[in-house]
Amino acid sequence: MKRYVPVIAIALLASGGAYAQSINIGPGGVSVDPRTPHERAIDREMRHERYERAREREWRRANYRGDDCRTVTTERETPRGVVRRTTRVCD
Repeated sequence: MKRYVPVIAIALLASGGAYAQSINIGPGGVSVDPRTPHERAIDREMRHERYERAREREWRRANYRGDDCRTVTTERETPRGVVRRTTRVCD
């Protein structure tokens, strides 16, 4: 028993630096993400910036007011009531 105590202590100290940040279980099987929290934060920030750029681009595209665009509203009756659909048409 006295022999096992130092071995267990050394094993615990040696394996302290190797730990998984996240474990993902999905359709592709089990995967371990060994990135540090700092690396994960950088990746999250990059995804956020990419999302913001795409969102701004969509906003600009939707709100662009050219001289040759008009808004067309069509109404049609369905069994559940009147359905209005508004579309922008640019000539």
